[in-house]
Amino acid sequence: MSIDLHLHTTASDGRWEPEKLVDLAAERGLRVMAVTDHDTVSGIEPALRQAEKYPGLTVIPGIELSTHAPEGELHLLGYFIDHHNPELLSVCRKMRSDRAERARMMVEKLNALGVMVSWEKVKQIAGESNIGRPHIARALLEDGYITSFEEAFELYLSRGKPAYVERFKITPQEAIELVARCGGLPVMAHPLTVNNHEKVITELSAAGLEGIEVHYKDYGREERQALLAIARKLNLLATGGSDYHGIDDRSEILPGKAGVPENVVAALYRRAGKKGVPL
Repeated sequence: MSIDLHLHTTASDGRWEPEKLVDLAAERGLRVMAVTDHDTVSGIEPALRQAEKYPGLTVIPGIELSTHAPEGELHLLGYFIDHHNPELLSVCRKMRSDRAERARMMVEKLNALGVMVSWEKVKQIAGESNIGRPHIARALLEDGYITSFEEAFELYLSRGKPAYVERFKITPQEAIELVARCGGLPVMAHPLTVNNHEKVITELSAAGLEGIEVHYKDYGREERQALLAIARKLNLLATGGSDYHGIDDRSEILPGKAGVPENVVAALYRRAGKKGVPL
């Protein structure tokens, strides 16, 4: 497969710089990729510049916005966004500031539980990145408190777990409207993480949602077929990607390996054209 529409860089909580991620995508034979960092667009420009070295590779500018709904945390992807939009940049600055404070509080909770991961180590791992939970997970992994990246979330860092801390988020409707004002297409990320996902998808489709992530890294055939049926029923795009962070290649799905069909990109571009999205 040569399509991956969900990738992270050091601009948020990925391991690789935008340039390195583009290099990796080109090495792996990707034809189309989307840079979708959490609540920031700072990785887009360097990724676009690096992609100029690879005529066969297209980088779609994107973002993954964190939102909060009564059903729980919901992540919204935005494709073809204007990453210079002042309103978007203002929201991202607020989210970045709150993200760092939240990470520090989560480390404090871990320490109170007897998991003595160091805040200095987490900051060192993050470097100049937009610090987040994957950096804490990597510190836990390196210190031997867990045996896999996923275990950090299963035991400590997910909603309802002992080290979880809420943070500033906008609502899904606000995120959809923001992406649209930035000239982008709003798509729900990994919808099966949302409670009552079909009900939520139906409500958000009426609010301007353009697609859902069907071909997600670890969704099986039955899950994909069920989501595809919802997408067809509501005339939504069926996108997909690996959600690659590069934190633990032993367990992560590598770029291009999420099984995203080739026709997804054509459908994405057709919808963008119908909506008048600048490409």
